[in-house]
Amino acid sequence: MNVGKTLFAQVMEFVPWKTFSRIISRHAGDVGVRTLSCADVFRIMAFSQLTWRESLRDIEVCLTANRAKLFHMGLKSIPARSTLSDALNQRDWRIYHALAQRLIVRAKELYADTPMTVDLDVSVYALDATTIDLCLSLFDWAPFRKTKAAIKLHTLLDLRGAIPAFIHISDGKMHEVNVLDFLPVEAGAFYIMDRGYLDFERLYNLHQVGAFFVTRAKSNMNFRRVYSAPVNKDMGIICDQTICLNGFYKSKEYPEYLRRVRLKDVDTGKTLVFLTNNTTLPATMIAALYKSRWQVELFFKWIKQHLRIKHFLGNSENAVKTQIWCAISTYVLIAIVKKELQLNVSLYTLLQVLSVSVFEKTEISCAFQTDDYISETAPNANQLNLFDF
Repeated sequence: MNVGKTLFAQVMEFVPWKTFSRIISRHAGDVGVRTLSCADVFRIMAFSQLTWRESLRDIEVCLTANRAKLFHMGLKSIPARSTLSDALNQRDWRIYHALAQRLIVRAKELYADTPMTVDLDVSVYALDATTIDLCLSLFDWAPFRKTKAAIKLHTLLDLRGAIPAFIHISDGKMHEVNVLDFLPVEAGAFYIMDRGYLDFERLYNLHQVGAFFVTRAKSNMNFRRVYSAPVNKDMGIICDQTICLNGFYKSKEYPEYLRRVRLKDVDTGKTLVFLTNNTTLPATMIAALYKSRWQVELFFKWIKQHLRIKHFLGNSENAVKTQIWCAISTYVLIAIVKKELQLNVSLYTLLQVLSVSVFEKTEISCAFQTDDYISETAPNANQLNLFDF
């Protein structure tokens, strides 16, 4: 029997606590705080994520039931609901945003050699946004529609390991394309986007930085063909064209040539038209790149199903953003644990097991062993048979 650290304590060891302390000091997060420091808030929020707690009462009851194990969590006492609520409203959410960014950097380093569905040696990112609906009467700081509130998670997903490289939280009114104004751009990388990001002036800024983009064209796009490359129609490629934009304003927004690839999906029969500024990759690779964009949709689905961001523990903007950044930090932290310990299980399995065994005292690698142990009785055992006549 393992009498060492609990699974929760072992997971927390992968948090860069020294860096986190510097972040807290930089934002003066613990100045004037007597109970429940910024680090304690993160521990409690990580615990609530891993054990699927959905309210302050859930957290308090669960911690009370495990009072004797609080020391192993790094907590001195059970925080009252009011104390935790005040902490979520008062601790600067930027502290947990900075922690998430530090964990993302570490995760990207670990997953740098992870193969992608598309065989490319450069970075490939998928950009998209998802909306989380809120109640307007409770979250009046996040207007969306006349009778509805919402926030948007604008996410740039690194397709190596499905690690979020950039996340921006805005109110529901912010259009997706505006995130291109402050998106960190890496020269030589590919950015895969849907038609919601089709803004030629912003796409030209990406092009000037040296990055590549792949997006969908709109049906009413005004252009003229400059050159048509030979295509293999057996692969579903209808045309591969070099085009330039017509119109005074559009030609000013994107003054250079674009590449237009038209594809017929053999599975659905739908015709898709892609736009890109890359002129060297085969047309089939351009289509494969756009198809890989669905990984960000799967990421949003996974996040909404397995992280506790549907029910918020506070109504203020600071409380909501603190909970979201702690949820993202927990997701990335589990991804780091999986890679560091070389666990051959999915993130789903990892979270499922942790949700019911965070206080178990066993090695993480042993907790996820899938080999079944079968006890065999020796053939010459001296066990008497009661019914042997």
